[in-house]
Amino acid sequence: MSRKGNCWDNSVAESFFKTLKVELIYDDDFKTIEQDKTAIFEYIEIWYNRKRLHSFLEYKTPYKVEQEFYQFNNVT
Repeated sequence: MSRKGNCWDNSVAESFFKTLKVELIYDDDFKTIEQDKTAIFEYIEIWYNRKRLHSFLEYKTPYKVEQEFYQFNNVT
């Protein structure tokens, strides 16, 4: 744990939630909580993990990096 006022603890989570809000939440007008839940689930599972390229991951998707990880670990 960091000291009070140190912003480095949650930087990854804060970055993700900022991206989620900018790319999804602010653009839509959800009528029900179920619509909201469905849209967030689809954003994370379909767009963010499988299609969106991440510069930190050498412009690969998280899904692709995970597949490469398992492929590398299964070769012994």
